[in-house]
Amino acid sequence: MEPDLFSAAAEERREREPGSSPLAVRMRPRTLEEVVGQQHLLRTGSPLRRLVSEGGAGPAGASSVILWGPPGTGKTTLAYVVSKATNKRFVELSAITAGVKEVRAVIESAKRQAGGYDRETVLFLDEIHRFSKAQQDSLLPAVENRWVTLIAATTENPYFSVISPLLSRSLLLTLEPLTDDDIRGVLRRALTDERGLDGAVTLPQDAEEHLLRIAGGDARRALTALEAGAGSALAKGEEAITLATVEEAVDRAAVAYDRDGDQHYDVASALIKSIRGSDVDAALHYLARMIVAGEDPRFIARRLMISASEDIGLADPTALPTAVAAAQAVAMIGFPEASLILSHATIALALAPKSNAATTAIGAALADVRAGRAGPVPAHLRDGHYKGAAKLGHAQGYVYPHDVPGAIAAQQYLPDEIADRRYYEPTRYGAEARFADVLDRVRSRLAGGG
Repeated sequence: MEPDLFSAAAEERREREPGSSPLAVRMRPRTLEEVVGQQHLLRTGSPLRRLVSEGGAGPAGASSVILWGPPGTGKTTLAYVVSKATNKRFVELSAITAGVKEVRAVIESAKRQAGGYDRETVLFLDEIHRFSKAQQDSLLPAVENRWVTLIAATTENPYFSVISPLLSRSLLLTLEPLTDDDIRGVLRRALTDERGLDGAVTLPQDAEEHLLRIAGGDARRALTALEAGAGSALAKGEEAITLATVEEAVDRAAVAYDRDGDQHYDVASALIKSIRGSDVDAALHYLARMIVAGEDPRFIARRLMISASEDIGLADPTALPTAVAAAQAVAMIGFPEASLILSHATIALALAPKSNAATTAIGAALADVRAGRAGPVPAHLRDGHYKGAAKLGHAQGYVYPHDVPGAIAAQQYLPDEIADRRYYEPTRYGAEARFADVLDRVRSRLAGGG
């Protein structure tokens, strides 16, 4: 039997019996005008608008759509709105639980619908990145022959997670994270809308702010938490969803933290300074405060990457790759699992040997350049490949390092005005001690020593 999670019939049942569905489902927008956020996709003349107005055929004849964005930004919603606006049958599959067999069943059913009932089918495939190459290949005939309009959703970069033949036949739409104002609008609509809570409870500002922190840009998470808070308040006979009620309902303490104010920068600063000071416990404390407050994990990961170069550098050459790997991982995974990855990176950086030599080196070099201490590039280092370069003396006298023993040629690289400047002064901490020994020998060879 084919999946029916969000078919037209299933959706009609939900609309007739709204109380039986989760709040996040009941409040799902029915038209593009009700969609919150994603204004870059909704403006007049946008590909999404044309997709709806042209009955499901995308620009340049694309018959499938790939929606790429973080969780809770409206990928399923947009797929449903497109199907409803174009009066197409809507079938949803998840790549987590479905396989080729289920896909083929939907495609065969779509053929029958198109032939017998003259109604086209929208197949929404959630988390397409979880499909193997062979499983994604099974979608190609249906896309090429337009047996279905495929709308696939992914939280991972489709250029890496979706096969090229499918990507080339698709209209790629990138969804942006929802802002706090977007989420606030979703919450307030749910409080008053007859499909939602219909004015049964109110939401004070402090409780609303806590829900925004919990949501972290995820509308579905925000509505789920709101529903839990409302249920708890109504059970106690209260007309307002207080902060205490929200905390109790979602089992998460409120943290004094304003992502747009001083606390945002103070806690982020404390995290980095704790890492710099090698206090791993303090670093984990501030990391936890940022996570619980709903901080964007990508912001935290960016700060860790900066710390890896600013405060550790070559004292531990693995620090930056660790931080970069963490940033890539949290971009693909998101919370709650991203907290494990951020903890991994934070501990590694806090316990790594420290050196700011790379930071001071580039600082000194930038200061010289900005002060006008630059000078012409030495003639033997200039480009000698273009016609006429030889007449200008460019590249003449240049010694190719690979032609000499040790691959270090005794020649001048800095301009004459600053020939004796030294920017990088390595420490003797961690792995940088090895670089210090190497640098002494290299500089001696460059100067013509043995």
